[in-house]
Amino acid sequence: MREIFDAELKQIGDDLVEMATMVHTAVTQAGKALLEADLQVAQDVITGDHAIDALHRTLDERCVHILAQQAPVATDLRIVVSALRMSATLERMGDLARHVAEVARGRYPAHAIRATAEPTFAGMATAAAEVAHEVTVLLSTRDVELAGEIEKNDDVLDDLHAQTFATILSPEWDGSTQEAVDITLVGRYFERFGDHATSIARRIVFLVTGDVDDGPPHD
Repeated sequence: MREIFDAELKQIGDDLVEMATMVHTAVTQAGKALLEADLQVAQDVITGDHAIDALHRTLDERCVHILAQQAPVATDLRIVVSALRMSATLERMGDLARHVAEVARGRYPAHAIRATAEPTFAGMATAAAEVAHEVTVLLSTRDVELAGEIEKNDDVLDDLHAQTFATILSPEWDGSTQEAVDITLVGRYFERFGDHATSIARRIVFLVTGDVDDGPPHD
């Protein structure tokens, strides 16, 4: 019975890594669609989000089955409950990538982001893709030091997010209301993406060390 249970726990871990890989692809492609006004890439991200949602449902069903059939306790219970929470977080990260792609699609053939703001959003897209990659590796390795790197990249996203407000509040800003809305929304999507990555990092630290982070919540 223990061998079967261990196999089920491993499958949960594999599902989380697969979800994270899909999210990494989604946010990388969403950034490309945004910066290059690429309609096909944007549509691919939007369509691909269905697969992330489907895997989220499968993973949750697997976790609920284990809770009902195996009645795990102690560390095993912590793993299953954490997996439920992290799968929900990854699903939300996929949604945020889709939202970025939807903005890009909605403004096609024009660029959603004005040229003056593109360097900031190029930085945000790069940081979001990096943090998504780190989450994928973290879920595979449970490397606590890597969890700290994820929080650093989230700080980069926070700083860049602040720059988006500086852009639209600058006296030199001459963009339209729609352009200001797009910059505000997309900046927020990337910033929240980083917050969710930090949430996963803290969850992994808890699984490995048992320490509860007393920082602000990122859910």
